[in-house]
Amino acid sequence: MTGAALVTGGASGIGRAVVERLLRDGLGVVVADVNEANGDRAVAELTDAGFGDRVAFVRVDVSDEDAVAAAVATTRERFGRLDAVVNNAGVGGAFGPITDVELADWEYTFGVISRGVFLGTKHAARIMKADACGGAIVNTGSLAGISGGAGPQAYSAAKAAVINFTRAVAVELAPWRIRVNSVSPGFIRTPILGGGARHLDRLLGTVQPWPEIGEPAHVASVVSFLVGPDSSFVTGESINVDGGVTAAGPHVGDLVGGDPAARGLTGVARGSTGRQSVVRRRSEVDGRVAGG
Repeated sequence: MTGAALVTGGASGIGRAVVERLLRDGLGVVVADVNEANGDRAVAELTDAGFGDRVAFVRVDVSDEDAVAAAVATTRERFGRLDAVVNNAGVGGAFGPITDVELADWEYTFGVISRGVFLGTKHAARIMKADACGGAIVNTGSLAGISGGAGPQAYSAAKAAVINFTRAVAVELAPWRIRVNSVSPGFIRTPILGGGARHLDRLLGTVQPWPEIGEPAHVASVVSFLVGPDSSFVTGESINVDGGVTAAGPHVGDLVGGDPAARGLTGVARGSTGRQSVVRRRSEVDGRVAGG
């Protein structure tokens, strides 16, 4: 794969993993981040790893339109093209009881998360349309944007906006061969979790079916797919990268005993059809199978 990409929030966490993966894929990458120290450190480390001619850093506050527009333009100027923009920058944002959340903190959260995605998409689309070469935009959503209880109110609402925005813009930009998709990470070991990262193992086998803790590289591999040619017919999608958390649902059966399999039972429930349900013990089934 060749080309050029801009990754916001690219100096740490998921963004840093995305930068490294896209560099390994053969792209030139501009790392955009509000934390200049982290950005300089990331580029220095990636330069030492042999990517020096294909990686650069720009300081960007993604809630500032002029800064975002300049970062997008810088990517094209540096590499002579713009193939992908990954709108990944995010913060934990406002938290606490909804009756105590300050308006300024709520607006700050939306400014970074949803406005940042809007601005990155807007200015990427302008260049991609003008160049008439198509492109890929990937926005970072979240499990918190899909259901309640996975993050603070402002963060969850802002991520929900990102997911819906992605679908709407994908329809609009499809005629220009600009694909717009989002990834929704579950519980991933990143700095945004703070001290909570040390408790991630509590999720395994309970909230999360997959028996491994989520790592930034898991998300980066999906972003790589969405940026690359293998996803050329994929647009308007939100891909969950959550170890099966969404698929597992609310675990109601575990709480109220509604899952017969958890009680060693198998069979078929026919409800109010008037036909008799069949209930068997697993031991009976195993014996029948063993006996042929």
